[in-house]
Amino acid sequence: MIRLENINKYYHTDDEELHVLKDINLHIEKGEFVAIMGPSGSGKSTLIQVIGFLDTNYSGTYTFEGDIVDNKTDNQLSEIRNEKVGFVFQNFQLISNSTIYENVELPLLYNGYSPKDTKKHVLAAIERVGLKGKENKFPTQLSGGQQQRVSIARSLIQQPCFLIADEPTGALDSKTSEEIISLFHKLNEEDGLTIVMVTHDIDMTEYCSRIVHIIDGELTDDAAKEAEHEN
Repeated sequence: MIRLENINKYYHTDDEELHVLKDINLHIEKGEFVAIMGPSGSGKSTLIQVIGFLDTNYSGTYTFEGDIVDNKTDNQLSEIRNEKVGFVFQNFQLISNSTIYENVELPLLYNGYSPKDTKKHVLAAIERVGLKGKENKFPTQLSGGQQQRVSIARSLIQQPCFLIADEPTGALDSKTSEEIISLFHKLNEEDGLTIVMVTHDIDMTEYCSRIVHIIDGELTDDAAKEAEHEN
């Protein structure tokens, strides 16, 4: 589904050139749950910006669902991103003065749905993440883990092809982190959702099918894990 081939990325500041991604070759198949790990400054964030169609200033070839995306216009990439990718962030990025329902509904409204057509989709997404009955609450009335669940529901509302989770448990305690990772596992196993997750915590990779390590802009290890949770 996702194929990065010989991806190189540079940042230029004054007279300095910083090589942040170095000959990245990464293939992610539909239905995988892939963890990307590495120290601060290793290139993790830049890599997922490329994968998520947020950064196109690179050399190399990105093929998504058999289609090369490198030369697409900003509008074309924006359309792909809105339809195909869900994003979950460490800090939730919820609108504090909007209800849970309104937060989850927002992407649909941006994409032309009328409010009368969104209800069943919004309520289904909220129920899918275990928050049924909380749709009229505001983010500040929820725990951190519940807020992250809202963020996940919002990312799922348009049934994306894959989800990018950037340190999704970074602001949560260990117990709540385990609950969020279990939710990702459920979405991956039951719904077949492809997930690309950046994390610094090896414990959060328990359910991942692969762990990709990146150091100084280079992939140093890309290994499939043995199935640890057979039914």
